[in-house]
Amino acid sequence: MVMSDAMRAAAIAAVLLAGSCAAPVNNGMGLTDDPDMNHPIVLDTAPKSVRLSFSAADAGLMPEDAARFDAFVAQYKSDGTGTVSVTAPSGPTAQQTLSYFGERLAAAGIPRSRIMVGTREDGDWRVELRYIGVTAHAANCGDWSTQQASDTASNLPMANLGCAVQHNIAAQIENPRDLEEPRALGPSDAMRRATVMSAYEKGTPTAATKNADQSVAVSDVGH
Repeated sequence: MVMSDAMRAAAIAAVLLAGSCAAPVNNGMGLTDDPDMNHPIVLDTAPKSVRLSFSAADAGLMPEDAARFDAFVAQYKSDGTGTVSVTAPSGPTAQQTLSYFGERLAAAGIPRSRIMVGTREDGDWRVELRYIGVTAHAANCGDWSTQQASDTASNLPMANLGCAVQHNIAAQIENPRDLEEPRALGPSDAMRRATVMSAYEKGTPTAATKNADQSVAVSDVGH
């Protein structure tokens, strides 16, 4: 039986498709051709804190401490879990200090139910903000134990396959918790949705219009 070119191409495509759906190949040393299995990204938790100078008499933060406060809040929104604790030195102004930071955290978008306040007696007069953060990391690369320059016939995966990619993913992800489950969608723009639906029902274009200044061609970039 003579196989036509079309039949031969279909057979090759079927083989390639079957290979792409196959289970990860194990090289007999506990390694597969799946980087997610060889170099899994692990989530760990660790406390993160900042201590800020605050004077109840001034009722505010110095610019440098205000910047550190904002950075702390942004970091909490990125990788924080649980509550934010605020502790101030015990004393006559402790309640005023805690009230100030509680209000400032709430104004920055942290739910009041996640703000815990209290006093401490460690001799440090600064205010401490603390939370438990989530970090993502992968195992160290550089394992050349299965690197066999002369072994080219087996076509088996090596220990470092995909390790750098996994490290990059762990370092670049904004919120490590996204690796566990997707975050909830934000609210939709009701006004924009109504505009698009109205245009669709009328049979008019639904895309937003651009003026001449907003229309840029690839060839214009850099000029």
